[in-house]
Amino acid sequence: MKKLLFILSFLGIISFTNAQVFTGANDQKLQFGISAFGYGTGITGSYDYGLADWFSIGAGADLYWSDDYDNFFIFGRANFHLGNVLDLPDNMDLYPGLNVGGRNGGLGIGAHLGYRYFFSDKFGAFVEIGNHGSLGISIALF
Repeated sequence: MKKLLFILSFLGIISFTNAQVFTGANDQKLQFGISAFGYGTGITGSYDYGLADWFSIGAGADLYWSDDYDNFFIFGRANFHLGNVLDLPDNMDLYPGLNVGGRNGGLGIGAHLGYRYFFSDKFGAFVEIGNHGSLGISIALF
């Protein structure tokens, strides 16, 4: 947890770019990374589409490095973007969200608190903590 707080603090200190993380309606982001905790350790990918200045929906999939039969999670997601509400710099966004989807073992539900930091207009990093968490790269599509 201390490492995560250090990383978030460091990203806050170097916020000198003009990239805008979440632009609201029609904003599109693609994320790839490592699912570090939750249902297991593996790889993750997700897509988010902005519907309003503060809300996005999307979908994703996790594949876990596991020998058992329950090694995937396919989900829909909803995020509430607080960057404008908290008056964060344009290249940062803080967003709580929910995931609901299917696993081989049945229904899967997750909640997360996410943070995105963009280094340029198209490329950034993200971390999501909660009972379903991950970290990796974020790409702005439009």
